[in-house]
Amino acid sequence: MPYVIEFRRDLFPTLDPTIVPKDLLNFMSNYIESQTGIFLQARDENNKIIGVIGMMPFDYRFPHLSVGKEKTVEVARLFVEPAYRRFGLGTQLFQELEKQAHQKNIHRLYLHTHPSLPGAYEFWLKQGFDLMMFCEESNFPTYHMQKEIGTNELKNNISQNENIFHV
Repeated sequence: MPYVIEFRRDLFPTLDPTIVPKDLLNFMSNYIESQTGIFLQARDENNKIIGVIGMMPFDYRFPHLSVGKEKTVEVARLFVEPAYRRFGLGTQLFQELEKQAHQKNIHRLYLHTHPSLPGAYEFWLKQGFDLMMFCEESNFPTYHMQKEIGTNELKNNISQNENIFHV
């Protein structure tokens, strides 16, 4: 988790670094212990973390969004080290997360991102997400996006406990 807090500080320098978001305060229950949670890491040949992504139960904290009651999770904390960007690692991380979501019979993926994160909105569009709404949340322009993935389970050879990629 220190890695996540560090990259969050880099991405959002105007946020107070002493305030830890709820999902990170409850990291274990949201990402590890939850039946619909997961946190994936990509590591280099020296075992250094170079990318992460997570999913956790969606908490319906945005009442102005029309998100159905089907099994929905929130995709969060995608980050790839700058030296490893534009090589498909973010896509690999997301594709693995999506496979895990299928295995957990998730129906919908939700996320939000911001125009201040260069290329993030376009990246998520390429991953098949649709824009639900663009608005301001806590003084941040925010894209709310979703992707319906259905209930068909993907056939794959991935161990349910393997949450680390090596590149």
